[in-house]
This record gives sequence, C-alpha cells and structure tokens, in this order.
Amino acid sequence: MNKMKRTGIFTYGILIFLIGLFIVLSFSSPYFFTLSNLTTLLRQVAVVGIITVSMTMVILTGGIDLSVGSMLGLCAVILAQLMVWGVNMFLAIGITLIVGMLLGLFNGFLINEIKISPLISTLGTLTIYSGLTYIITGGKGIFGFPDSFSFIGQGYLLGIPVPIIILVAVFAFGFFVLNNTRYGRYLYGIGANEKASVLSGVDVKKVKYIAYITSGLLSSLASVVMLSRVNSALPNLGEGLEFDVVTAVVLGGISVNGGEGRLQGVVIGLLIIAVLSNGMILLGVGNYFQTVVKGLVLLIAVGIDNISKR
Repeated sequence: MNKMKRTGIFTYGILIFLIGLFIVLSFSSPYFFTLSNLTTLLRQVAVVGIITVSMTMVILTGGIDLSVGSMLGLCAVILAQLMVWGVNMFLAIGITLIVGMLLGLFNGFLINEIKISPLISTLGTLTIYSGLTYIITGGKGIFGFPDSFSFIGQGYLLGIPVPIIILVAVFAFGFFVLNNTRYGRYLYGIGANEKASVLSGVDVKKVKYIAYITSGLLSSLASVVMLSRVNSALPNLGEGLEFDVVTAVVLGGISVNGGEGRLQGVVIGLLIIAVLSNGMILLGVGNYFQTVVKGLVLLIAVGIDNISKR
C-alpha cells in the first residue's frame, strides 16, 4: 500500500471515529452539544492546535520537540512579568515571540551542532525551561495585566472567538508551507530519507533549524493566547501540554518516523483529543483516568501507523 493511499484511509478512519465520538457524547451528556460548551471547547483547543502545526513540521523531519509545554510556560511568565513592569503590551508580546524563537533556536543548535538526538535534546530543554520558569516566578503566580490584553484570549471578532481566528490563521500558514513551498517538500524529503536529501543538495541543517525555530515561535504565540485566557501566569502553566500536542499530531496520521502524513489529518486528531477531554470532564471522569485514556489513544495511534506500514 503506497503512502498516499495509507494516509487517506487513516484520515477517513479517524474522521469516522470523531463523528462517532461526537454522537456518543451528545447522547451521554445533555451539556455537551450546547453552544456554550462548544465555544469553550474551541477556545481550549486553540492553544494546543497552534503548536500542533509546528510539531507536525518537526515530526515530518523525523524529530520531536518535547519542550513545547515548558517553552509556553516560560514565555507566558516572561510576557506577564514585562506587562507587570509596565512595558507596552504590544512590545511585550513582540519580545515574547522573539524569546520563543531563541528557545527553538537553542533546541536546533543542540540537535544540529552538538548532535544530540531530538528526543534527548528537547527532554533536557524541557527541564531547563521549566526550571527557569520557577526561578523567575519564585513558585508564585503573576497577575495584574492591562484590561485590553484579555481580548486576545477571551474576546470575539465578528462573533467568532479570537483564539479560533488565530488558530485558523496558523493552520492556513501550515497548509500553505507544507503543500505549496519548496521548504514543505524538503520537510517530507528529510523525514523519508535524510541521506538522499543531502545528496540532492538540500541544506538539511537549515531546514531543521527553521522547523525548531518555528516550534519556539508558535509555542510563544500559544503562550500569549493562553495567558490572555486564564489571566494569570502560574509556574506550572503548560506542564504536560506536549503530550496532548504529540498525541494530536500522531493521531492525525503524521508518522513518528517522519516523511509521511497530512495536516488535514492533524485537524481531526486535534478535535478528537479536544472532544475526548471535554466529554470525560462532563461525564465526571477523574483526571488520573483521563491520563490513562489519552496514553492508550497515543499507543493505539502509533500501533496502527506501524501495522499499516508492515
């Protein structure tokens, strides 16, 4: 079975699963299929969704970025501290985005120059960035932001939640890059056969650097949305977020070995994770059991990917 056919079958399969899950939860809870709950679900999915676009690019190269949650937390704390100090809100956001790119650049440096595997590199930076977050905050939350800042995470534009508009814009950017640019083809080529890409004259290091810098950039953008929504920068903000991001991407059909998958599948995977989490909360499922279910979903997705290749 060729890659395109396998990807198409997988995408249709998870779409059917999403529709079935939506129907089951609609009958299981009277609160699920309501405008207020669906709006809340979409707001919540925006933060994870923004990062899934860059994670897709990273995994397509055969890598992974486990530090996205801690980058989000560190960037949120930096943004919060800048605004509390009286820095102009837009300037503070700009600085935060630059910090995110620098954090991603550091990940790329460890992988490209020091030759540490992406798994170990980003696992190490996950710990470093998380530790810096606690050092800056002293283990306490940061509050007191301008009232206008809440519009990004809580406001509406033409009746549409602003986080969803940002999410759609980021996915549109991702679709364009992966489907209509030479860089997108390089991402797939490196993941499929890195040696062949090198022999073809592709600057593999540059492509990977851009992927990890983009990961830092979108993690910092997600931090802006999340901080605006929750209106407080807690030191544990973003902890464990990388699990939901990776699960959504892999569930959406992006091969963990790289070089295969489509972003439209990631949209479906993202919605499955969001609907599943929201449904379990409405049904009163405990946090620990929710974690077990999400872990099983990730293992099933990876298992299906491996079986389909064999």
